[in-house]
Amino acid sequence: MIRIVQRFAFSAAHVLARGDWPAERNRAVYGKCANPAGHGHNYGVEVAVEGEVDAGSGRILPEGRLEELVRTRVLDELDQTLLNRDVPAFASTVPTAENIARHIWDTLDGHLAPARLVAIRLVETRNNSVEYAGGGAV
Repeated sequence: MIRIVQRFAFSAAHVLARGDWPAERNRAVYGKCANPAGHGHNYGVEVAVEGEVDAGSGRILPEGRLEELVRTRVLDELDQTLLNRDVPAFASTVPTAENIARHIWDTLDGHLAPARLVAIRLVETRNNSVEYAGGGAV
């Protein structure tokens, strides 16, 4: 079994606030990130997949397949957006780093055969990143 980790990047803005909470509660929970004007990040995404090495090609996925899937299923949707407004998944879900990582997982999971998705790591700032493994331990 081999694990491959590839890195990608996208830029997006978000507002951390729940519409059903008053502004004071949003500020108490999300701090300055609850600013209604929003703020942006240059996110990094690491996608980890595992699989058996194909004897003929020496790879677990065909050349470029992971990049194409991440570009078409993730980056094209998230890059250069205001997540709360432009991405349907965040219309009613606060786009925290945790929820963005989970969304990326849900978007890719089941589409990487013969490999399988094992982890998503979302880097929000140089000091803040989250890892998600589909409900299992990373």
